[in-house]
Amino acid sequence: MLRLGIVVPPRSDRWHRTPTPTYGGVAILLSIVIALALVAPGRFEGLLALGAVGLALFAAGWYDDLAPMSALEKMVSSLAVAAFFAFSLSGVDATPWEAALTVIAVIWFGFIDNAVNLLDNMDGLAAGVCAIAAIALAAIFARELGRAAWLLAALAGGLVGFLVWNRHPAKIFMGNCGSLAIGGLLAACATLAIARAGTATAAAAASLILVVPIVDTAFVVLLRRLAGRSTTRGNIDHTSHRLVSAGFSEPRAVSVLYGLGVGGALCAYLLRANPTTAWPVAATFVVGVLMFLVYLARVPAYAGQDFQALQNASFAPLLSDLTFRWHAGEVLLDLALIATCYYASYRLRFSGEALTTFLRGFAASLPAILGCQLAALYLSGLYKRLWSTFGLHDLSTVLRGVGSGVVLSVLAVTYVYKFERFSRGVFVIDAVLLTAAIVGSRLSFRIFRRAAAGSSPHQKRVAIYGAGSRGQLLARELRMNPTWGRNPVAFLDDERHLHARSLIGVPVRGTLDDLDRIIRSMSIEEVLLSSPAINGHIETRVREVCAARDVPVRRLYLDIR
Repeated sequence: MLRLGIVVPPRSDRWHRTPTPTYGGVAILLSIVIALALVAPGRFEGLLALGAVGLALFAAGWYDDLAPMSALEKMVSSLAVAAFFAFSLSGVDATPWEAALTVIAVIWFGFIDNAVNLLDNMDGLAAGVCAIAAIALAAIFARELGRAAWLLAALAGGLVGFLVWNRHPAKIFMGNCGSLAIGGLLAACATLAIARAGTATAAAAASLILVVPIVDTAFVVLLRRLAGRSTTRGNIDHTSHRLVSAGFSEPRAVSVLYGLGVGGALCAYLLRANPTTAWPVAATFVVGVLMFLVYLARVPAYAGQDFQALQNASFAPLLSDLTFRWHAGEVLLDLALIATCYYASYRLRFSGEALTTFLRGFAASLPAILGCQLAALYLSGLYKRLWSTFGLHDLSTVLRGVGSGVVLSVLAVTYVYKFERFSRGVFVIDAVLLTAAIVGSRLSFRIFRRAAAGSSPHQKRVAIYGAGSRGQLLARELRMNPTWGRNPVAFLDDERHLHARSLIGVPVRGTLDDLDRIIRSMSIEEVLLSSPAINGHIETRVREVCAARDVPVRRLYLDIR
């Protein structure tokens, strides 16, 4: 392919940096045809419409690879194929489609197809995510899809085989002919499954299965608009790129999005297996995804122009007050958490007829519960706490807010409803769930930042000599301040009772005698002396060992000037 010039050259708005062969989509689609011919020979009559979708979008993608089309032209191509596919569903045994639902189905199809095309922006990302989605659709909607589930299984197999060549560093790309065709097949199968199931739960499950391309595309379009940039002009600003900018290695960033896809598939399975029980789980997952996107939105991607269009808008001062002074975002998040945890408490406490009876109390009391618990959280001082520094020292505030909120809630339902059709157990479970939800949401940014720092190839792996208060202070500061470019991976200390323990998430690995072994086994790039008490022969020995391994030694100084 290199000799024939069938390559994708590096570009400023693309992630790869070397010319890479393309048209891997040809091999993927051929593998689907071969697999179906071997497994289900002569049984293609139910797959003609899906085959036509794949072939038409493959042709459109092939043309785009040869003579790049505009984003509008690709969208029109997808919508045209979607319209013909919707027409082919007229014989589906489902509730009658009204005109509005048909239009929604066509738009959904076109959005998913182009979202998969946009997702093909990092080695192994689109292939892996689409393989997960294909397996999940085939397994979860096997009854609705019928023979189309075989096509999805063949697609998943082809994508897994392609990953051998497409994972980082990629030896070949699937090209637009591959991504548009694969996106079209997934969109068509998801549309078919929703149409035959005919329920909102099925639509939610399909959306959860395709959560990665959906949120990636919506996220990029929104952030580009807020930066005053064209939504159709390519850039290295997708969720995968921002994960790398935040500190994740490229394979780890792709793995994070794989995990997101698997999480969505599991929630979709639970929704299909037991819809009423799984809605709180799905809601919790959606809240987690939103928190993840909020974190990534804070990672710079537009050379200082992030949110520039928003900042220049006439309503920017009002939005700033809502966000920072009135904490509107935090309040809305907590409202969702309070409602979800309260409902989940009923689901955990009751089942069968008892659940039906007591859920009437849930519906009647929810407004009062929201008001009582939100007021208690505000009065506890929770909204004065910073998320970036949230830790154990803030736990008492959370416990005070949740505890007083539950007490107020019990008093309210006792006064209004005489506590009839209510359970003390529900409020105990609610207190536990809400505490975990609030702490988890507030700690999420620190967890993401720590995970990014721990896997970043741009962070030096450092060992801190001295695990006392100054050493822990230094480790915290290194974790909190990624601009220092250092990741603490080990403590050394002469106090043997500290060995094999973990302090603020950093393990104590040994003493001065273990320094050479730790440098070798943990690939230490720098040693930091945390205390002025580390001097004399100890400091001399540390510097000798490090000099032999060509590892620099630095010292922490604290003073007030």
